[in-house]
Amino acid sequence: MVSVDNIKVDFGGTPLLHDVSFIINKKDRVALVGKNGAGKTTLLRIISGQQQPTEGAVSRQRNITIGYLPQVMNLQDGRTVFQEAETAFEHIHEMEREIERLNNELALRDDYDSPEYQQIIEDYTHLNEQYTMMGGSHYEAQIERTLMGLGFRRSDFERATNEFSGGWRMRIELAKLLLRHPDLLLLDEPTNHLDIESIQWLEQFLARSCNAVLLVSHDRAFLNAVTNRTIEISCGRIYDYKLSYDKFMQTRKERREQQIRAYENQQKEIADIKEFIERFRYKPTKAVQVQSRIKQLEKIVPIEIDEEDTSRLRLKFAPATRSGNYPVICDDVKKTFGNHTVFSGVNFTINRGEKVAFVGRNGEGKTTMVRCILGELDHEGTITLGHNVQPAYFAQHQAQLLDENLTVFQTIDNVATGDIRLRIRDILGAFMFGGEASDKPVKVLSGGERSRLAMIRLLLQQMNLLILDEPTNHLDMQSKDVLKEAIRDFDGTVIVVSHDRDFLNGLVTKVYEFGEGKVREHLGGIYDYLASKNATNINEALSGTRPATVQASTPEKAAASESRLSYEAEKQLQKQRRKLEKQVEQCEQAVSELEAAIAALEDIMSTPEGSTPKNFEQYAALKKQLAEAESEWEQSMEALENL
Repeated sequence: MVSVDNIKVDFGGTPLLHDVSFIINKKDRVALVGKNGAGKTTLLRIISGQQQPTEGAVSRQRNITIGYLPQVMNLQDGRTVFQEAETAFEHIHEMEREIERLNNELALRDDYDSPEYQQIIEDYTHLNEQYTMMGGSHYEAQIERTLMGLGFRRSDFERATNEFSGGWRMRIELAKLLLRHPDLLLLDEPTNHLDIESIQWLEQFLARSCNAVLLVSHDRAFLNAVTNRTIEISCGRIYDYKLSYDKFMQTRKERREQQIRAYENQQKEIADIKEFIERFRYKPTKAVQVQSRIKQLEKIVPIEIDEEDTSRLRLKFAPATRSGNYPVICDDVKKTFGNHTVFSGVNFTINRGEKVAFVGRNGEGKTTMVRCILGELDHEGTITLGHNVQPAYFAQHQAQLLDENLTVFQTIDNVATGDIRLRIRDILGAFMFGGEASDKPVKVLSGGERSRLAMIRLLLQQMNLLILDEPTNHLDMQSKDVLKEAIRDFDGTVIVVSHDRDFLNGLVTKVYEFGEGKVREHLGGIYDYLASKNATNINEALSGTRPATVQASTPEKAAASESRLSYEAEKQLQKQRRKLEKQVEQCEQAVSELEAAIAALEDIMSTPEGSTPKNFEQYAALKKQLAEAESEWEQSMEALENL
């Protein structure tokens, strides 16, 4: 459907992409991966037609439709939810206007027998048939079904889009893409600002979609659930693997190990040839052999080793000054916007040094609570910050608020004070902005690079209460691991608003669930929270109405809890079951192949010329292999049945 041919992209004379070529076919589910700043977003914009390459071209199949979901959305705040979704049918409105124009022209003309009049009738009939086929007469019903399928209520249809949080506005964009039925979906970090429910809905939609998808994401679980092909951008070039993300990572590792071994063998061969040349260069009797070795050396094509990203984000929060024992106390807190109550009756206490998570669907009040704690929003009830509490806040959209006219260095230099100003270059290097990268303008940075830059500004603050609102958005997997480790080592108090289960796992010791206007406290980590809700994922947990408490369990509850598999145990069980099912399938295939080989050999041995000792030996070996394969199949089946 789309062919990318020898694309080259330069930014200010610096090459970003070169010699990039690949084809996207129908039903391809492609993950576009690479470190931050590698050019993933640039490539999506080129394919969508929003940006032109320096060299090369993108060939698109005739009449193909492409839907592009960018990292940063530009919704029109003057529209309602329904009006914004209705823009997906702009082509329908154009057809309506054209049909009306042709109809008016027919009414005004009286040259009924002229070729022009007949042509107008033909155009009107064709366009009217096309309008009917495309559902022009009932597109409003399609909008209503799609919006309600994405979780919107009828009462939301006439609300302005600016009344919704980032996650819900992303759903509006998804609704528009779904209603357009594009042949190719280009998704740039679609899971950013989405809650767990939205992510899982998107996974299901992409799995059901029969069209092609090219997506950029740092969510490993999302990539594995959606994609069947991986294109990696490395050193400006691409490497195409017909594999899902996890299999691609394993294959890439094995391929690099093979390249290293081949490279070492080639270097040894080159060294031996050079040694021979140097030893016998001036001996007339060896002149022919020396010339032969020189030609052999010239013909050797150097083996290249895939680039491995050894750059690593080095992140460590400064030691926190001691705060009071209870940094945050909420007492009967209530927040309303007009007639809408976000939450009420909120009572909780966060102890010094605790690391807690705020979870819940978008729009349930997580960010609102954070802003109330920081004193940015008025509220009913009392929120008390403890003695000597010094909060620092990393907001969802903080990276987008950077001054694009400044360079990376200027951005940090403007906020640095004291001796820190002497170490700005060192700090930038620790965040992978070393060398010339520190002089790059903010406007050319990728989403991940902007997030890292905003994180540096956060580090320059003195704090003992760290509040992070979706901190992993735009960060690659390696940077997320480093950030998680830094938060774990931070000796202050931490509040994390996140939908990333892997990021929260092993990090937080308490979970606050936002939903239905209430905030409920759950002791333990994220998977303890899921187990307490008898759920296998956060979506199920948030869908439930059964409140969880932090009171001591009764013996009956404890017994019920012990008899129930934990979430982690269930995951391991499913993994073991899939492994055994694969073993059974492999054994069955092996038995089938051996039986076919034995049958073919028996046919040969039934002839006089086939009755040879060699064939009898091969027959005995095949029978032995068959017996072993059948035994292994029986063991695998028994293990699977027991499981």
